[in-house]
Amino acid sequence: MKLDYLQALKRVDEARGAWVLHGQEPLLEQNLVDAFRASWQKQEIERQRYDISSASDWKTVFNALNSLSLFSSQLAIEVHGNIKPDANGLKELKSYLQHNEQNLLLIVMPKQDAGSLKTAFFQVMDANGVSVALTASYAKDRQQILMAEAQKLGIQLANDAWKWLEQHHEHNLLAAKNSLMRVSDTFSEVDVIQIDHLYSCLQDQSRYTAYDLNDAMLQGNLAQSIKIFQYLLASGEPASLILWSVSKDMRLLMALFEQPQNALQLGIWKTKISLYQQALRRLNPNAFLSWPALLLRIDASIKGLGHENAEHLIMQAIAQMCGKRLFPPA
Repeated sequence: MKLDYLQALKRVDEARGAWVLHGQEPLLEQNLVDAFRASWQKQEIERQRYDISSASDWKTVFNALNSLSLFSSQLAIEVHGNIKPDANGLKELKSYLQHNEQNLLLIVMPKQDAGSLKTAFFQVMDANGVSVALTASYAKDRQQILMAEAQKLGIQLANDAWKWLEQHHEHNLLAAKNSLMRVSDTFSEVDVIQIDHLYSCLQDQSRYTAYDLNDAMLQGNLAQSIKIFQYLLASGEPASLILWSVSKDMRLLMALFEQPQNALQLGIWKTKISLYQQALRRLNPNAFLSWPALLLRIDASIKGLGHENAEHLIMQAIAQMCGKRLFPPA
C-alpha cells in the first residue's frame, strides 16, 4: 500500500508489519519518525534502532524482530540506511510480513530514483507493507503541511502570506517551518499573520541555514561550521533538526565510501557530488566506525535520556565531519 505523508500521519498509532519512508524532505521525515516514537512510548512498545551499512546487517534486524525481550509484548525496529535486503533478506522480510502481526519494522531511506522504486524490495513493500513517499510536489500539499505546523504553534496566516512564505523559502519546508516558529515567537499576540509580519521578522534572520552548515562541514571548515551551528541555535533551530542534517551527511559519506560509483543513487544531488568526494579524500575512513554510536548518544541526549550535553556532542560530530578534533588530546 502506498500512502502520502498526511495519510501516514493519521495511521501511526495503528502501524504494524513493515513501513518504508523514503524521500528528501527532512521536515516530513523528522515529523513522521517523531510521531512513531511518541506513539511507541505511549503504547509502551519497546524500540530498537539499527543503521544498515551492508546487506548482511539485515540478518541482525530480522533476528531482533523475531525475538522479544522478557519485558515486552511488542517491538518496533527502526532501520536507517539506503541498502536494501538481498535475496535472503527478502525471504526473511516476506516471512516476517506473513507471520508477525504485532511488531513493526520502520525503514527510513533517502530519496529513491525511479529504477530503485521498481526493485523487488519495493514491490514487496507496496504489496504487503506500507510505502510512504516523503514528497510535497504541489503547492497545495506544501501549504497543507505548513498549515498543520502553524496549527501546532497556535498561529494563522493570511492567504497571501502563505504564498509569500513559500516563495521566500523556494519550497524548502524545513526552512519555512523554522520561519513559522520565529514569527510565532515575535508576534504571539497577533491573530492573523500578514506579509508585513513575515517580512519584518525574517529579513534579518536568513543569514545561515542548515545547508550552509552542511557545506562548511564537507569543506572541512571547522571554525565556520561551529559559527553557523551557534547561529542556528541562537535563531531557534531545534537541536533535533540540526542533528538530522549532520547525521544525513555522515551516513551519506559512509555509504559513498562503500559505494563510490553510486552517488546519485544514494540521494546526493549532482551539484554536491564533488563536495562529498573531496570530504572522503580528506577524512580517515576509520573515523566512520565511531559515528553511529555518537549519533545515538546525541539522539538520546536531545530526548533527555542521558546526562551528556547535546550541544557539546553535536559540536563533536561537526568536528569529526571536518576531520578535526574539537579539543586537543591530553
